[in-house]
Amino acid sequence: MTERPGVPARDLSDEDLERQGVHAHAMRHWVFLHGTAEQFRTHTERMLELEQEYLRRHPQRTWQGSGGGAATPSRDDRIRDLVQTFSRAVTALLDEEPAPAPAAGAHRDPEEAQVALLQRFAEAPGGRLHKLEAHQIARQLAPDNHLVARLYRQDPPLLQAEKDSRVLTDAGRAWLAEHAGALSGRG
Repeated sequence: MTERPGVPARDLSDEDLERQGVHAHAMRHWVFLHGTAEQFRTHTERMLELEQEYLRRHPQRTWQGSGGGAATPSRDDRIRDLVQTFSRAVTALLDEEPAPAPAAGAHRDPEEAQVALLQRFAEAPGGRLHKLEAHQIARQLAPDNHLVARLYRQDPPLLQAEKDSRVLTDAGRAWLAEHAGALSGRG
């Protein structure tokens, strides 16, 4: 399989080299924003390896095709472009409004966060929320970003996927009724 990161760029066919290079360039912002520092470093090294091999084989072209006869940008120009791209991305990220922090003392317990999320589903028409809304609510309720995923994996599952929606199951309603009452009895 040619997708393995261990395959040197020089050993790839032109078609695989171009395909992997285009994919690496397309993924760089996602990896920068959502990956770990180690993933970003590894991805950047691989992307540059693919790009350098492509430019070595096709000095008059870029990832987008013919360079129009223009000279290949120097290494310093490519580094400067990469730094400016990521500088703009970091600036945009820092300019975003941070997500509101939960009220002091709210949802400290993972079970409380799960109850609060399932209650939001129960209040929604048909027990259905769009997947993006479900994940956004989960991020506000718990520092752990796996809250929604855990609800699918439970046996029986408390949520199920239906296209772009997430739906509260009968088991989820039963779990919510049992645990919401227990939590209100604690406080």
